[in-house]
Amino acid sequence: MISIEKSSKPLTGNVFVPGDKSISHRSIMFGALSEGTTEITGFLKSGDCLSTIECFKQLGILIEHSQRPMNGVPTITVHGKGLHGLSAPSSTLYTGNSGTTTRLLSGILAAQPFDSMITGDSSIEKRPMNRIIKPLTQMGADITSALGNDCTPLIIKGGKRLRGISYHSPVASAQVKSCIILAGLYSESDTVVYEPALSRNHTEIMLRAFGADIHNEVDVKGGASAILHPGLPLRGIKVNVPGDISSAAYFIAAALLVPGSDIIIHNVGINKTRSGILSILTQMGADIQLENVDESIEPRADLHVRYSELHGNENGRFEVSGKLIPTMIDELPIFAVVAATANCTTIIKDAAELKVKESNRINSICKNLKAMGADIEPTEDGMIIHGGNTLHGADIDSEGDHRIAMSFAVAALAAEGSTRILDDKCVGISYPDFFKDLMNLKKC
Repeated sequence: MISIEKSSKPLTGNVFVPGDKSISHRSIMFGALSEGTTEITGFLKSGDCLSTIECFKQLGILIEHSQRPMNGVPTITVHGKGLHGLSAPSSTLYTGNSGTTTRLLSGILAAQPFDSMITGDSSIEKRPMNRIIKPLTQMGADITSALGNDCTPLIIKGGKRLRGISYHSPVASAQVKSCIILAGLYSESDTVVYEPALSRNHTEIMLRAFGADIHNEVDVKGGASAILHPGLPLRGIKVNVPGDISSAAYFIAAALLVPGSDIIIHNVGINKTRSGILSILTQMGADIQLENVDESIEPRADLHVRYSELHGNENGRFEVSGKLIPTMIDELPIFAVVAATANCTTIIKDAAELKVKESNRINSICKNLKAMGADIEPTEDGMIIHGGNTLHGADIDSEGDHRIAMSFAVAALAAEGSTRILDDKCVGISYPDFFKDLMNLKKC
């Protein structure tokens, strides 16, 4: 448990958030499936990403952390063995709290010549896996839920020849899409994944950089497809991981909530499939400037954020829905905190996916914001937030969800009195130094 007081002065200074979690996961996975070595800088050493490393070590991949990094930059080196170089694990693969590891690794394992079993912690054991079991089975994989409840543990029988499919995903999910694409690397024909909207496209961008023939198409109605032509080997590359915009979002919100604040968050990934939070907050009047923009493989920039009073449209309302939701799904908890103090009513809908995250985030957000004095109503697929609230301190039940814990730590900076975050250790899943970095801004 950690106790946080209202900030008595503006937040100022510079922030360097840790590497992007999605890109860190994929750099290990794709490096392992490549020929030659992959050198990774900026890797996120959080619980989730370390789970990915441990799984691939069990699969026979040598992964080295440099002890004396050149130029002071820590480097992780993955000695890839190609698409067909993985070895049978000696025990069940444990993915901890990582849904990304669980779902993407399942796509890879479905194509291997050996049997395997994959499971995670108590949270992972409750998250839906039928969304990957169904398409993998259509591809010819033999993957089943050990308990028959469409959750982990998953039993994956090896030695199956996979075929490419055209799959219409009912949700825009990068994890589902990536799982199918990774299995498609081993198929004998093209794999196409259709989505109602373009989900984060790190898999497509990075696989192209590693040598795969893959691209996206978006139709006039906003529907999207990822198209993979298999057959090309992957080659090891150098990966420089940008800062995680999901981690940056907490500091963006903190600066917007605490009067007089002026901060710069450095080297943040601004991939358009991830940066919906920037677009939405800017529309609500946030002063966020992009500086030193670098349009490399994964675009990045420094974010200069100043305190702002947020508002809705001329009717005093603001809606976040539809195709915006996949671009900010992980940022919705901290966005809800900001919306609770904005001078408008904010409606979040089409976000039922929040129910199957590390916690039921619709319930967690509404319960904890109500405890702090906010006027908020849960709905079947989102929430309605009547803004303009003065928040007050409360005991926050994170339910072991890192994004809930960090979101309400930020809320505490603008709340009267003291706020206690229960189970604060869960932030280590994605941002081990979060509280230290947040407190450093208070001290500046």
